Amino acid sequence: MREEEKKPTSTIRRILKQRWALSAIYIASAAIILAAAFLLQNSFDDSAKDGKEESAETGKNYGEPSVEVNSNLETIKMPVADADKSVIKKQFYDVNADEKAQEEALVFYNNRYEQNKGIDIAMEDGKSFDVKASLSGNVTKIQDDALLGNLVEVEHEDGVVTRYQSVKDIKVAVGDKVKQGQAIATAGKSQINEEAGVHVHFEIRKDNIALNPLDFVDKQASAIQSATEAEADKEETPAVEGSEADKETPAVEGSEADKEETPAVEGSEADKEETPAVDETDEGTDLESGTDEEGSVPGEDTTEESDSLKDSLNQSN
Repeated sequence: MREEEKKPTSTIRRILKQRWALSAIYIASAAIILAAAFLLQNSFDDSAKDGKEESAETGKNYGEPSVEVNSNLETIKMPVADADKSVIKKQFYDVNADEKAQEEALVFYNNRYEQNKGIDIAMEDGKSFDVKASLSGNVTKIQDDALLGNLVEVEHEDGVVTRYQSVKDIKVAVGDKVKQGQAIATAGKSQINEEAGVHVHFEIRKDNIALNPLDFVDKQASAIQSATEAEADKEETPAVEGSEADKETPAVEGSEADKEETPAVEGSEADKEETPAVDETDEGTDLESGTDEEGSVPGEDTTEESDSLKDSLNQSN
């Protein structure tokens, strides 16, 4: 038993006593260490590259005004705290509305009529109220205007802008980020629409085109983009252009050309101008009347000659 236990140990010792044993162990250990270091280095490089790419993507929009990521998912609200207690003093001027509705949506000032580009909202009791942000966005413009009323403009995604006019006590500044329902000003008055009293003039614009706010209240902001795209498709339908082209058919032009350039008409005109029948009828009338070209009657000459012959014969007898 003792001899069997000593055999493995003696074999390892015998190998270690060889001259090449230590060198082989050293080389194998170095190879393992280098391989491990190489793998670790590659893993560090990959993680560093991923980090740089992510930071570069994040830094692309640095310095641009931030907008709520989910602003298109918000539901557009009236710019008042309690919409049930509000009244609309002046409607939006809709080009597709009837004549009466269009007249009611006109603003008269200084002997001029102006189309109302938004809606004028007031409270039933006529008192002042806080003007709320209809959608989340960034304040891009604040303007003092005694005629139209002070203005606050808020920009949203996809070229959508909400405007609040006839306000006072403005609570925000250009560059501020506002949330939906946040108080941005207090309702006031304007000289151009004194009939409305204390109110706010509220507009929704898409690419600087005024839209009727009542068409989008209680709808998601993405509905504005869908509506404008549908309207653009209606205006650019090829069927309308084709119908206009059909009105100018070449058949009409060909018929006009045929009328103007028919050889039959020209030939008939030439025949009328150069017909010898006119001369023949003149000569025919001369013959029927029994006169020659000088107006003499040929029959009378022959009679006179016959009478003179008779007289000469009688004298000779």
